[in-house]
Parts: sequence; structure tokens; C-alpha cells
Amino acid sequence: MRLETKTMNILITGGAGFIGAALANRLLLDGHTVRVLDDLSAGNPDRLHSDIFFTRGDVRDKPKLWRLLKRVDCVYHLAARVSVPESILYPTEYNETNVGGTVALMEAMRDAGVQRVVFASSAAIYGEQPRSPVAEDFSPHPTSPYGVSKLSAEHYVSTIGRLWGIETVILRIFNTFGPGQPLPPEHPPVIPMMLKQALGGGSIPIYGGGTQVRDFVFIDDVVDSLVAAGSAKGVSRRIINIGSGQGTSVNALAKTIARLTTRELHLLPVPSESGGVSQLVADISLAGELLGYVPRVSLADGLSLMLKHDARFAKMVRV
Repeated sequence: MRLETKTMNILITGGAGFIGAALANRLLLDGHTVRVLDDLSAGNPDRLHSDIFFTRGDVRDKPKLWRLLKRVDCVYHLAARVSVPESILYPTEYNETNVGGTVALMEAMRDAGVQRVVFASSAAIYGEQPRSPVAEDFSPHPTSPYGVSKLSAEHYVSTIGRLWGIETVILRIFNTFGPGQPLPPEHPPVIPMMLKQALGGGSIPIYGGGTQVRDFVFIDDVVDSLVAAGSAKGVSRRIINIGSGQGTSVNALAKTIARLTTRELHLLPVPSESGGVSQLVADISLAGELLGYVPRVSLADGLSLMLKHDARFAKMVRV
């Protein structure tokens, strides 16, 4: 999937993060002018190509937004706090950043005359659902302040966009993984954490028996969907799931990692964390219809790419 031949001026909030930087570099490669705003709470500007205009700042800083939004054709709004466990401890901060930051951005876009925003929402808005896969018309039941903040931001984006004539596209992104995915000491994502522990011979915590099912989608596929959403026709006001469309249990993930790393895994059963759900898999038929989205990288292939191209793991594989 590619943007139309017309080149655009693009602003990406949270553009130095894992997904944001991959998107920024891809859009630059496609010939667009790319600006990035990131407060570096989780981002790293070293991920960005030198031709990308980077600004450090908060998404709620409207004077800074006004300057960055001049002559911008499309905004990708990825700036957010994203940890479910952390949101349970600090719901005020999640509301201020994820909701307040979104509203501030929409107001600044109105003032600057920007015509389209692509908002990166989350599968966390769904919560527990009676059946799987989940489609966009399922009633949301978020189980964490993070999920609540993303759902609230969705409503603001849709409502403000309709009132002010801004085209809005909301992508509900499922569990993204790939080379370079951050591995923070607190609440690390499951895939890089499992790879690190497997290769290092450490124990891997398995919450709630490992029967939880997730939809793991490779970073390149997520970037494809974001790129397409920036210029696709007939998608304004639409909410679209972005995932692999395949469910994998944590136990099955551990077995796949054991096979690919040729390591014996040491699994450590621990009680379930609050805020999680038992099963969350995307129905991606609408993404295929509206964006031409077809996931290209399987879970096993994506893990192999991480082992080969992520320096942290490639070094350990060679040991």
C-alpha cells in the first residue's frame, strides 16, 4: 500500500516512538516532508532519518503546535502514554496526556486549517467481548484507564472533526511488535521480554496460565495501514481495526520462541495482572475493504526478523 503520488507535508506526534519513527522514516522514503513532535518520555530521535524535522515538545503546547502545523496536509496523532498497568496507578496523567493532548491538537489543527488527522487508537478500548474476532461495531468495554483514555480520545476526534469539518480516520491498533521495540524495565511488552529472557536463560513470567489470546501484528504491516489511511478516499469518520487477524495464546507464543531460538524456556507462573482481558483478536475485513490492507508478515516470520535484525537479540543468538 502506498500514498497517492501527490507529496504532502506531514506532522507526526509521538513520532520518535517505536511505531511513530517507523512511520516517519517510511513517509520520508515515499517522498513526503515529515515533521515530528515528541516529548521523548518514551521516544528516541536517533530512530529518525536526519532529513526529518524533529521538535521536542508536549502535544498540549498549542503555540508550538501552531508553528509545526503551518502548511501541514495531514497529522498522524500517535503521542500517548500506553502502559495498561501504569494507567491503573496514574489515571490522571493518562487522562491529561491521552485525552487533553488530543483535544489540544484538534483545536490547533482547526486554527491552522489542517484537513485530515489519522488517530492511532488501541484495541484496549474493546475489553472483554462475548466472541472473537472483534469488529469495529462491537460495544467497547475498556478495563483500564488507558483503554478509557483512548476511547475518550476517539470520541473527541470524531465529534470535533464532524463539527469543524476535519477529516478523521481512527485506527484501532492491536499488539504491534518488531525490531527495535522498546524494552522498558517496568511493564515490558511480552514479545521482546520473552526473546530477551529466552536468549539469556532467564525465567519468563506467564500470567494467568498463559491462555490469554492476543493478535500480534508486525510493525511493517501497521505502518502500511497508517500510510494508506493518510490519503485513502472514503475513510473519513471511519474506525478501522489494524491487526494480523490471527490469535495466538501466550503459551503458543512461548513455544514458537523456544523453537526459533532453540532454547529451553523456563516459564514462571504468576497471578494475572489487572486490566487485561482473556482474548482479543481483530476482525480486519474493514481494513482490507477501505485501505487495501493485507498483513504480509506472520508471527513466526516477524520473530525471525527480530532475531536477525534487532542488534540486542542478534548478538545473543550468535553467543
